Amino acid sequence: MREVEGGNRRRRNVEAPSPARYNSNHRTRNRKAARMNLGSESETVEFKKSTGEHKEALQAISAMLNKHGRGELYFGVKDDGNVIGQDVSDATLRQVTSWVSDKIEPAVFPTVERLDADDELRYIKVAFSGADAPYSADGRYFTRVGTSNKALSASELSAMVIKRERARSPWDSQPSGRPVSDADERAVRDFVERGGRAGRVGGGFAGVEDALAKLDLVAPDGSLRNAAVELFCEGSDTYPRMKLGLLGGNTKAKILDLRRECGTMLKLLDFAEYFVTSNIRREFVIGETGMYRKEIPEIPAEAIREAVANALCHRDYTTGTAVEVNVFMDTVQIVSPGLFPEGDSPERHLAGIASEFGLRNPAIARTLFRAGVIEQYGTGIPRIKEACKAAGVRFRFEQTVNSTVVVFGRPGSQVTVAGDDHNSEGKTACATNDGSWGTMLDSLGKSERKAMELAAANGSVSTSVLAEGAQITKRASSAALKRLAERGLLEWVGKSARDPKQFYRIPSDDHPAS
Repeated sequence: MREVEGGNRRRRNVEAPSPARYNSNHRTRNRKAARMNLGSESETVEFKKSTGEHKEALQAISAMLNKHGRGELYFGVKDDGNVIGQDVSDATLRQVTSWVSDKIEPAVFPTVERLDADDELRYIKVAFSGADAPYSADGRYFTRVGTSNKALSASELSAMVIKRERARSPWDSQPSGRPVSDADERAVRDFVERGGRAGRVGGGFAGVEDALAKLDLVAPDGSLRNAAVELFCEGSDTYPRMKLGLLGGNTKAKILDLRRECGTMLKLLDFAEYFVTSNIRREFVIGETGMYRKEIPEIPAEAIREAVANALCHRDYTTGTAVEVNVFMDTVQIVSPGLFPEGDSPERHLAGIASEFGLRNPAIARTLFRAGVIEQYGTGIPRIKEACKAAGVRFRFEQTVNSTVVVFGRPGSQVTVAGDDHNSEGKTACATNDGSWGTMLDSLGKSERKAMELAAANGSVSTSVLAEGAQITKRASSAALKRLAERGLLEWVGKSARDPKQFYRIPSDDHPAS
């Protein structure tokens, strides 16, 4: 550098920086601009600038384990996700592993990795998981709230301890104190037969004790596990296992029928399906001759069965309350005592992302699976969704204070006449009354049964049409139709008794019988 005198001013000519020095400064600025970023913290991700913050890091690990059972923590990363790096030697990795395994109780064994950022900075990733909550850090317990760690209250800690003990020893796996002889042999034999047909139980039936032992349903003390009692023992009339109601509206104000059942689980499942399908409307598909019918429930039977099976399998048995199956005017509702386990929800099942973590009754679920009643956990609700979608039936889940409810909409009923376009021309569909079509027909005489089939197939039936179809006289035909009208199974339509166009039709919601 040189100085030049110029009047009263002194001018400095500064040498330009060398190319090498310029490039070094430019690289430094680019390194800062291109610093690696890991994103944002969350309820399962925590950033720490260095291992000097290990006490706070352990609290975060405790909090994430207690809230989610897993998490990731990074050393050498700022709160905003920018990697700033730190010294990471083998000794550093061993120290981090020791902190986690020694200071977190119950013991957790993390995966500790040394990672390289794009700008040659090094940082540490700690991944951990555990299913034995509550976890403490240096004797203190925390839970995760957003990106903060909150100390657990005494009540929260107590609830978590109870949950852990239940997970370690689920209610359905505990000994009941009841002898193996209490198990119903017919129920066990039926289970083995179903399991054999499903290809999940082999060897056939060799006795109650042998079958239950193979299913691990006999406790170490020789008594039945609670799961075996619910599956294979008759219950008490005082405390029914299932209540089934037929209601005269959309509330429980008018009860038309009420059943209290205490049978074995597979009996309850079969009876519940029968009760619902017998008390909802059906679509009757009738063949060309009028002598063939196919009954299709307005709610798919497989959806009903799946919902009842889920209620029996996953309910909370410690409440002492019964599963409810209620048939209302506009809906069918299946009520299961207990809510979804924490971390699980109906939405997760509908999305197909449910897991077996926190399964309430694993012994019952395992046994029903082997009987072919249920499939892998988390697939039942998607199957309900698929069946209802195919049938055009709406359904939803509701969770009350202490129960989970599946609500199926009742879309109605109709009669469809089978056959080609020519044979079906001019035939109309009409609604039928609730109840079993087959049972109703079986209770009728031959001519009356023919009248009902003709009315369903053609939308109406007259004296002359019945006389020709049943090969009887018009007087006998008229008497048969009048008897059906008196029972409310048909309704007469006409201007007068001498009206040549008078006819009979099946009552529907649009034209109910008087």
